[in-house]
Amino acid sequence: MPTVLKIGAYRFYFFSREESRIHIHVSCPDGEAKFWLEPDIELAINHRLSKIQLKQIEKLVEEHYDDFRNAWNYYFPDRD
Repeated sequence: MPTVLKIGAYRFYFFSREESRIHIHVSCPDGEAKFWLEPDIELAINHRLSKIQLKQIEKLVEEHYDDFRNAWNYYFPDRD
């Protein structure tokens, strides 16, 4: 499960056996979530994160979209 980015308490990662639709997981001590990156950035799953945390995370996902996409393409070169 490669970690793509760590910002404060948030760790952004994906699993090595993933579905083909590009997305990113994020976890912190309070919970975890999954965001679709395409066709638009969208919350897919939330476990115990507050609305405030989800807004913060979504902003970080938007800011680091290129990093996440590049990491995905590097790790999964045959999926695009």
